[in-house]
Amino acid sequence: MSHDMVKNDMDEKCLYGNEGVLPARWQLRVSGKSVVEQLKDSPMLLWFGPRLGLDTQQCMELLSLTGALLSLLTLALPVLRDCRVFLVLWILYLFLYQVGQVFLYFQWDNLLLETGFLAILIAPMKMPWSSKVRLHDSVTFWLARWLLFRLMFVSGVVKLTSRCPTWWGLTALTYHYETQCIPTPLAWFAHQLPVWLQKLSVVGTFVIEIAVPFMFFSPIRRHRLAAFYMQVLLQVLIILSGNYNFFNILTITLCLSLLDDQHVDFWLRRPTPKTESTSLQTLLSGLAVMLEIGTYALLGYWTIKYFDLQVDWENKSVSSKTAFTYFEFNGFLKTVTVPSIWTGVLSLTWEIISSMFKCACVRGVLWRLWSTIQWAVMAAATVSMFAISLVPYTYFEYDAHRNLWPGVRTVFELTDRYQLVNSYGLFRRMTGVGGRPEVVIEGSMDRNTWTEIEFMYKPGNMSTAPPVVAPHQPRLDWQMWFAALGPHTQSPWFSSLLHRLLQGKRDVIRLIQTDESQYPFSKQPPAYLRAHRYKYWFSEPKEDGLYPQRWWRRVYVEEFYPMVHLGDSYLEQMLVQHGLKDKAPLRRSSNAWLTRLLHHVGEHAREMPAPLLLWTLFSSAATVCLLNSLRSRAHQHQHESLQNKHADDKQAAGQTRSSVAQEDEKKHEEEDAKDDAEEDGKEQEEDATAEEEQEGEIEEEEDCLRKRK
Repeated sequence: MSHDMVKNDMDEKCLYGNEGVLPARWQLRVSGKSVVEQLKDSPMLLWFGPRLGLDTQQCMELLSLTGALLSLLTLALPVLRDCRVFLVLWILYLFLYQVGQVFLYFQWDNLLLETGFLAILIAPMKMPWSSKVRLHDSVTFWLARWLLFRLMFVSGVVKLTSRCPTWWGLTALTYHYETQCIPTPLAWFAHQLPVWLQKLSVVGTFVIEIAVPFMFFSPIRRHRLAAFYMQVLLQVLIILSGNYNFFNILTITLCLSLLDDQHVDFWLRRPTPKTESTSLQTLLSGLAVMLEIGTYALLGYWTIKYFDLQVDWENKSVSSKTAFTYFEFNGFLKTVTVPSIWTGVLSLTWEIISSMFKCACVRGVLWRLWSTIQWAVMAAATVSMFAISLVPYTYFEYDAHRNLWPGVRTVFELTDRYQLVNSYGLFRRMTGVGGRPEVVIEGSMDRNTWTEIEFMYKPGNMSTAPPVVAPHQPRLDWQMWFAALGPHTQSPWFSSLLHRLLQGKRDVIRLIQTDESQYPFSKQPPAYLRAHRYKYWFSEPKEDGLYPQRWWRRVYVEEFYPMVHLGDSYLEQMLVQHGLKDKAPLRRSSNAWLTRLLHHVGEHAREMPAPLLLWTLFSSAATVCLLNSLRSRAHQHQHESLQNKHADDKQAAGQTRSSVAQEDEKKHEEEDAKDDAEEDGKEQEEDATAEEEQEGEIEEEEDCLRKRK
C-alpha cells in the first residue's frame, strides 16, 4: 500500500488536481448540507479539507503523503505493525479510491483494499498486557488463503466462460505479449517463442489457475508447498514479461499464506528441533506420500486427457488442443462450485476448532478467558467475511449464486461501498488479436506541420524499447490503452486531456513527460490537436538471426479524434456533455505552512521519475529492515552466548564444587584411615600389654610353684 500511496501523490495533482484531467473537486459538489450529512452520503475525509484551509487537491496530497510516510515507517519498524495502523492506511486509500474515478477502477485497486482490510484482522493489537503469542492467528490468516483461492480460481474460470476464441484455441499468449498494456523488453523475446510452446504455456496457466488452487486447502503439507511454488512461478513470469504494477507482488504476498513456520525457518536457515517419530506418524507419513503421488499423477492424467497433449518426437514439439466443450466446462463448474465452498467451510472449521482447543489449554483462568474472548471475536469476524465473500465468488455460476442465503446478499450490498470483498477475473478476453490498437496524439501550430506527442511508457516511437516501470502504474498510459479499444466517446476523459494540453497545463504535461524538455510543445502550447488510431505489432527478427533496429511496426487505421483548438465547438460540446466543464471559479487556497509544505514536497517528488522514486523508497525501507534483522540476530546471538557462558560458569562451578567435595572426602577418608590405624595400634599395644601381663602372671605362678616344691 505504501507504493500506491506514493504513486497517487505523484499522479493526483496531474489527474485529480484543480487543473488535472479529472479534478476530484467535481466529485465533492457543495450542496449546502452539514458535514455529518455529507459523511452519511459519501464517507470521505475530504469533506474536512475546508476546515483545515485546504482545497480538495491539497487534501488529497495530505492524505497520500500521510499514508506513504506511515506505510513506509510500518515497513521499516516492526513496532508499528499494529492493526490500528493498518486501519488508518486502509481508510486513507479507501478515500482516495472513492474520488479516483476511472483512473482507480482497476481490479488490483480492489484487491489492495480487500487485502488491506484483511491485514487489520490479521495484524496484532499491541497492548501492554497482551501476549506475543495469539492463538487465533491461524483463523484470521486463513482468510488470506481464501482470497488467494478466489483470485486464482476465478481468474482461470472466466477465461473459458468468456468464450474467447484465443483462450479456447490455446493461442492467447501468441497475442498477449505484444497486446498487453505496457510490455517489458523481455516480452519481445517471449513473443518470438514457437507457437507450440506458447500453447503449452496456456495449458500450464489453466492448470495453475484452475486445478492447483484446490491444493491450497490440502491437509498434506507438501501439496501446499508445491502449490505455493507453482503460483509464484506464474507471477514471476508475468513480472518478467509485463508491467503490472504492484499486482503480482501483492499476489506473491498472499501466496505466503500457504507456508508454515517450518518452511520459513528453512528459508532463514533457523535450526528446527528434531522429534522422534512414532510408528503411527511413520504410517501416516507413508500414506501422505502415496496420496501426494496419486494427486500429481491424477493431475497429469487429466491435463493430458483434456488438452490432448501429444509429443511429436520428429519435430521436437508438443501438440495441444482443448478436448472438451463449453457445455462440458459449464457442467464441471456446476459440479465443483458448491464442493469448493464446502471445502472452504471444512478448512475454516478445522482452523477454528484447533484454535479453540489451544485457547482451552492456556494456563491461568484470566489468561484463558482473555484468549477465549479474542478467539470468539476473531472467529465471528472471519466467518462473516467468508460468508459475504461467497456473493462475488459465485458470480460465474448462476445456480450456486441464486441458492445463497438472502441475508448474506443483503450484508454484501450494505458493505459493497467499502470494497471489503470483490469479484475478480483477470485477462478475461484477449484484445488486439488483429493488431495492438494505439492512439497517437499530434499537435500543430499551423495545421500543416504535425508533431507526435510521445508518452513516457506506452508504445509510440517504434524505435523506443519497451520500459520497465513496475511496481509503478502510469495510470494515464493505461487508460490510453483502454481508450484505443473503442471510440473516444467511451472515454470522456480524453476530451479533458486534449483541453488541458491546449491550455498548456504543466501538471498534465508532466503525466506525458516528466522531463518537460522532451515534450515538443514545452515552450508554447499547441494551437491544434488531433488523434489517430494505429495498429502496432512487435517487429520480427531478421533472417540472419540479428535483432531488428526497431522494436515495433505499425499501420495507420483511422482518425480517433478530430482536429480541435481552444474554443472549438466540438470540444466544448464534449466537455459540457460529459460534465467536464468548470462552472464555478476555483476557491483560493490559504497560504498556511501546511499548504506551502505540500507544495514543496510535491514539486520535489514530481521532478524524479516515478519508478526511480519508488525503488529508492523501497530500498531505504528494505535496508532499515535488514539492519533491524541483523541487529536483532546479533542481540539474539549475544543473549545465547551469555546464556551459554552462564551455563558454562555454572557447570565449572559445579565441577569445582564436586572436585573440592571429592578432595574433602579423600581427606576425611585419610583421616578416618589414620584414626583407624591409630586405634588399631592402640588396640595392638593394649593386647600386647595384656599378653605381657598374662605372661608375667604365668611366670609368677611358676615361681610360686617352684618355691613350694
